Amino acid sequence: MYMNRFFSESQPDPNQEASNRGTSERLFVRDILETVILSMLLFFGINFLSARIRIESISMQPTLYDGNFVLVNRIAYRFFQPERGDVIVFHPPVNPDEEPYIKRVIGLPGEKILVENGIVYINGISLRENYIKDAPNYQGSWVVPNDSLFVLGDNRNNSSDSHSWGVVPIENVIGTAEVIYWPPEQWKILNVNTAFAASP
Repeated sequence: MYMNRFFSESQPDPNQEASNRGTSERLFVRDILETVILSMLLFFGINFLSARIRIESISMQPTLYDGNFVLVNRIAYRFFQPERGDVIVFHPPVNPDEEPYIKRVIGLPGEKILVENGIVYINGISLRENYIKDAPNYQGSWVVPNDSLFVLGDNRNNSSDSHSWGVVPIENVIGTAEVIYWPPEQWKILNVNTAFAASP
């Protein structure tokens, strides 16, 4: 009697085993689906908020070099106005379908820009620019429209920028370049201590 009861209690229940397997499989599939959905949400969220670009020119040396990878903040100007010194990525006004350009904001809406004797003046006030490669060997004057920005490359004499083709409409701006993230040895936060002050 006891043996029968022991025998009976020790036998696996086939129905219970099948139910456990089914539950485990459902949990496994659910975990995979949750992981895939979360990954997709993160991917699209990150791409909505930011972009990643590879530098392929010398126009921003010595700040940025050919081969640097930069993280771009797409939503910065939804909350803040552009500031002098910002490094921005934008669709070139001459041909917006070309690869985006990356330059530094020099002139803000409504300002008068003068480049003379290797110095940039904003509304008659000279700028201290400790980030440029060389002083500009060109000269000219411009007035920035209220919906635009005047941009220059840090490598002033080897840059296609506002001094040659004019201002950038603010609507062309993709975002601000925030971080050099590759190669690791050149990692650097941009737009920190690079916004220059005007000297009287």
